[in-house]
Formats: sequence, structure tokens, C-alpha cells
Amino acid sequence: MGTETVRTEVFDEATELRREQRGWYFYDWACSVYSTSVLTVFLGPYLTSVADHAADADGYVHPLGIPVRAGSFFAYSVSLSVILAVVLMPLVGSAADRTGRKKQLLGVAAYTGAAATTGMFFLDGDRYLLGGLLLIVANAAQSVALMLYNSYLPQIAPPEERDTISSRGWAFGYASGSLVLIVNLVLYSAHDSFGLSETEAVRICLAGAGLWWGAFTLVPLRRLRDRGGRAGQEAGATAPGLRQLAATARDMRRHPLTLSFLLAYLIYNDGIQTVISQASVYGSEELGLGQSTLIVAVLLVQVLAVAGALTMGRLARTYGAKRTILGSLVAWTVTLAAGYFLPAGAPVWFFVLAGGIGLVLGGSQALSRSLFSHLVPPGKEAEYFAAYEMSDRGMSWLGPLLFGITYQLTGSYRSAIISLVAFFVIGFALLARVPVRRAIGEAGNPVPQKV
Repeated sequence: MGTETVRTEVFDEATELRREQRGWYFYDWACSVYSTSVLTVFLGPYLTSVADHAADADGYVHPLGIPVRAGSFFAYSVSLSVILAVVLMPLVGSAADRTGRKKQLLGVAAYTGAAATTGMFFLDGDRYLLGGLLLIVANAAQSVALMLYNSYLPQIAPPEERDTISSRGWAFGYASGSLVLIVNLVLYSAHDSFGLSETEAVRICLAGAGLWWGAFTLVPLRRLRDRGGRAGQEAGATAPGLRQLAATARDMRRHPLTLSFLLAYLIYNDGIQTVISQASVYGSEELGLGQSTLIVAVLLVQVLAVAGALTMGRLARTYGAKRTILGSLVAWTVTLAAGYFLPAGAPVWFFVLAGGIGLVLGGSQALSRSLFSHLVPPGKEAEYFAAYEMSDRGMSWLGPLLFGITYQLTGSYRSAIISLVAFFVIGFALLARVPVRRAIGEAGNPVPQKV
């Protein structure tokens, strides 16, 4: 009877864990539409047009009395959102670990971002300040929520399953982004048929992303479970965000191999983020491709990233996450080299390039997340994933800087795009030197068979 009871409890725990994992996938499904439809496609051009409408005769707007070129307002707003996220993430991460109320904090961050995104429906006329404020709030809230979401991975997946679980989460996100982007493109392209102006169609697309984000966030909030908080409160645990970040950095010095991985990730992820942000510039300015071609390319990346994430998750089960990531960095290098030779005015070859990016994009990010989850000391998941998320979002400035400087010196976007190979080569070299099995053991975690 006692043995049967134990078996039943084990079965119930396994069933609950699977249910929790499925709920975890759905946060990627919920929030990815913000990254795809809002940030990547619609908000940048639209907020810039609103700022242009409010600009003076010299093309300047004056938030808080500061003269800002209308064309730079979107970029500055994104930068301010990153600064806000850098302050908030370590503070919230430490609070989540300390109190064990990770799900409640995830809900607050997610619904703050969803509400700000939904409010973009009212972004019209010359309300550029409203647009900038909503963007700053939504973008910072998304960063905080993603940090908390990522920190669940070590708690809901045993070591041998993390690559697969992480890859499925990314695949859910890309599938969601693709689906909503298709609907938005139909609405935008055929807005006259729906009795809408172009502006109204964009505002509906923006607000719809917020409603989608909020609606599907209900699933993870119902299924994820809070674990107990960390026993004992370190000095500085209630410090402001930047002081808490310094405290986390000091703690990470006791785990130098975890820091070594984070440095490698910072480098090669900077390259990945720069390719994502600058590929459309390369396509329009160097290759002479139209907006419709670029939007289709974004959609192609989203669709193929689903297959890429799942495929690389299966490869990781055979070869280990580290080797699979290293292989993806080689693929990134080959893809950029091919992009250098793309002929101008040939959308088919640009689609081939987009397909190559899509196939390695999701897997590179998913496996990096799962590998890092093995390197986090137990009980400090949110705090360490705050540093990881900041590497992902807050530190990716070297790539755009190198891209801009190379173009300024050479006048060639081809030279600028090929310069990004350096990030993948350096990232490969740094990651190859990290003894991940020893790093996992030193972090106090069980070492999976394949890593």
C-alpha cells in the first residue's frame, strides 16, 4: 500500500510538472507578438510618422524642452526603455528569489506591458509623447517579464529535458508571432476593404498585440507554481536596481565559469541581435528591396525559426547543447558570408538569406537559455536570469556601433554586414573554452548526460 501511494504521488507530480511546462510555453505564445508585430514591423515607422507630424519646421520635436530629431525619437525611446529595464530587472529578480512570489511579479510585469501596448490604440495625430511613454513602459515591462519567465526553466524541467523544453518555448513564440503577423498584414494591406484608414489599421494591429499578450498570459498564470523563497536575505537584497546588479555581479564572481559562458553569450548574441535589427537596412539600402519584400522576409524568418528551434533541440539531445550552439555559430558565419555576395534587386536570394537566419535563430537562443539554466546556483534563478536578460537586451550595443562605424568608414553596407562575423568568431572561441560540465557542477547542479 505504501509503495502504491509513493507511485501515485510520483505520477501526480510528473503530471503536474507536464501541465506546468505546457503553461510555461504559453507565455512565449502570449508575448512574442509584441516583439514581432509591434517592435519589428509597425511601431517604429508609425511612431516616427507621428513625431514627424508634431515636429517644427526644422524637423525637431521637444520632449521636456529637449530638441530631438523626429526620426530619432523612436530609437531614443527604445534606449530609455533599456535603461529602465536595467534598473528594474536585478531588483525584481532578487525580490522574486527572496520572496518566492515569482508568478505574481510575472503577472504584474506582463499586464503592465500588455496594457501599455493596448493603449497604443490611442496613439494618433501628434501624440508622440504618449507613444514614447507607452513604448518605454511596454518594452521595460517585457524585459522584466521575460527575465522572470526564463528563470522558471530550471524549476520546471529536469536537466536532461531543458534543451527540449526551452526549444519548444521558442517555437511557440515564433509560431504565435507568425500567425498574428499574417493577420496584421492582411488587415494592413486590405484596410480599405475593411473600411479603415491606414492609420486606423496600424493602431488596431498595435492594440491587438496587447490584447493577445494579456489574454494568453492567463494560461501560464494559472499553471505555473510558486516555489518557496530563498532562506536568509543577503545584504543589499532590498537595494535599488543598480546596487542589486552590483551585488549579483559580486556573487557571480564566485562562479567564474558561469561568468565565462555569459561573456561568450554576450558577444555572439550581440552579433545575432545586430543581424536581426540591421538586415532590413541592408536589404533596403544595399540591395534595393521594397517594404513588402522585407515584411515577407520577416514572416519567413518567423516561420522557419519554429522548425529551426525544434530541430536544434533534437540535435542537442544527441550532441549536447554546447556543441549544437557552436555549430549554429558556424552557420551564422556562413550565412553572413553568403549575404555579403547577395546580388542587388534579387528578392529570391534575400529570402534564401532570411531562411538561413530563421533556421539558426530560434535554436541559438533557445539552447543558450537552457544551457545557462544549468549554470545558475539553485535559489538564485531570477537574480541570475536578470543578468542574462540584460546581456540579451541591455548590452547589445557593440554590434550596431561596429556596423555603423564600418559603414561610415567604407560607405558600403556589404562591408558593414560582413564585419559582424567577428562577433560569431569571438563568441565561438570563448564558448569553446568553457568546460560546461565542470561549470554545472561548480554551480551546485546535477550534470546531465548530454550538455
